Amino acid sequence: MGSSEEARRGATIYSVADHAGVSIATVSRVLQDSPVVSERTKRKVLDSVDELAYLPSGAARSLAVRHHDTYGLVLPELGGPYYAELLIGFETRAAELDQSVMLVLAGTKEDRDRALRTLATRVDGIAVLGSDPASVGSGAKPVVVIAGHARAGIEAIAAENVEGARRLTEHLLEHGRTRLVFVGDTDAAPDLLERYEGFVAAHHERGLTPAEPVRAEFREPEGTAVAERLLAGDITADALVCGNDELALAIMARLMDGGVEVPADIAIAGWDDVMAARYVRPGLTTVRQPVQQLGALAADRLHDLVSGATPRTERHVLDTEVVLRSSCGCPPGVAAGERPATPPPAGSPGTPDLSSTESMHPTRK
Repeated sequence: MGSSEEARRGATIYSVADHAGVSIATVSRVLQDSPVVSERTKRKVLDSVDELAYLPSGAARSLAVRHHDTYGLVLPELGGPYYAELLIGFETRAAELDQSVMLVLAGTKEDRDRALRTLATRVDGIAVLGSDPASVGSGAKPVVVIAGHARAGIEAIAAENVEGARRLTEHLLEHGRTRLVFVGDTDAAPDLLERYEGFVAAHHERGLTPAEPVRAEFREPEGTAVAERLLAGDITADALVCGNDELALAIMARLMDGGVEVPADIAIAGWDDVMAARYVRPGLTTVRQPVQQLGALAADRLHDLVSGATPRTERHVLDTEVVLRSSCGCPPGVAAGERPATPPPAGSPGTPDLSSTESMHPTRK
């Protein structure tokens, strides 16, 4: 029997064992994450589970008789404001829909795959952050990928990235900056790669060659490490486009402690618009994305899918806004909806941002 036919008819533990060339007991041990199974055998079994779209029979019986009234959410961690905001949005909307939430933290692909298999027996649908859709789900339960891409049977939702990053980079170039560097690990998540694509596009529009990204994870110590490299001269830049605000704020703090003036010596921009971005001095220029709204939309889409809706083939993209403050070189008090007619040249003295007024520029896809 071919694997596609087995998946269509409903795979069993017997067909998984036959497909992987192991015993039923071995399949059971792998699914229980037993340490006695070798990594090579475990990989064979898990590959067969994915290929045959196998759902453990306990979950299949549960599906046949009732809903769990619970949605699963898979995040890599809870450190940092982005994850907290996403969870708040998801959990609040789920509660409004009379659904509970089961949260699982899974940092690696292996952890994520294991979490998806575990959640499939306990929830009605699963939202997972930023995963490669090829590694998500088997069609047994509705799945929504947040900040990723869709594929057949898997919905995806995201905030806009490319145009926002293009406009942010364009703005820094308009300030006369000539050595821009993107800071962030573009291999870590699809949304980071899209932000770098916007960075690249802004350079190409002006006939410029973009620098390769400086890879850094979304953690404060990583930002501090990048700042140390800048202070040591290992990285040369007069403007930074950072993948998130946490990186940007950590870099800015360490550079200023090291005697570097922001934005006079170097302009810095972030992404997310966390609360601290508006209170630091200089205020952090950034891109605001609707993180709570993204979480709420994930819960909404899961609810529709669990209720029988057909998965959308096109990714649902929410607008973002470029928020101009002083870390990019803009003077304080720039009126909302305006940009300075003539941006001050790179290297001109920066002025502290004493105004709460911001300039916001929506980006749409």
